Amino acid sequence: MDKDLNFKLTRPDKSVSDFVESFWLLHNQSDQDKDIVVLPDGRLELTFSKSEAEPFHIVRSGIETFPSKVVLKAKTLMFAISFKLLATEYIFQNVVSNLLNYAEYMPLNFWDFTEKDLENFDGFCEKASKKIHSLLPKNIDERKQKLFDLIYASKGSLTVKELSQSVYWNSRQINRYFNQQYGISLKLYCNILRFRGSLDHIAQGQLFPESHFTDQSHFIREIKKFSGVVPKELLKNKNDRFIQFSVLDRE
Repeated sequence: MDKDLNFKLTRPDKSVSDFVESFWLLHNQSDQDKDIVVLPDGRLELTFSKSEAEPFHIVRSGIETFPSKVVLKAKTLMFAISFKLLATEYIFQNVVSNLLNYAEYMPLNFWDFTEKDLENFDGFCEKASKKIHSLLPKNIDERKQKLFDLIYASKGSLTVKELSQSVYWNSRQINRYFNQQYGISLKLYCNILRFRGSLDHIAQGQLFPESHFTDQSHFIREIKKFSGVVPKELLKNKNDRFIQFSVLDRE
């Protein structure tokens, strides 16, 4: 990874792991802006950041369905919480269908976080965990819990029909829930997770499909759809522009 980019990731403790995937920091320590590409990964992000060009701000982003080019400003320091999808309904208690491929600024005092919280990553993780823990619901719909457990465990490789049969929930109803809550179909979400799961495979130089891709052309087509390039080009990762690919070995 680019020596000017510092990345660190921490997994949540079990008490909030149904809703939080990870806490992470990204620091562009250089005096130069960095051109990066953000790949779809099926996560919802709450980011707290500042740079020389921008004051402290908090942003919440929804699911991404295509690669997006971003300029990481010089001296940007970013702390973030990556949420699993259930968090929208049970932690934020709202929908994020309006945030598909989009992001919104949150109030500067959201969850009582301030610029000072960017001084210590471990302290940030502890504070965030306590806040999320205080918002945990008493009950979770068992069908939804099981559905997401299967989706994440399979890395998106199960079909909508298989998922529907496993949780005894009509596929049409599941898709209605996904579209209303997240602005995306279950099938497309699973495809994004399958793409994300293939990144480790590609990083090892294995440019052929795993079992859950139909064939080589299907594999290449899906990788290009979500990254904008073919697997071979993704592996090269010129200038570390595919930021998630660059930090794979640190996750």
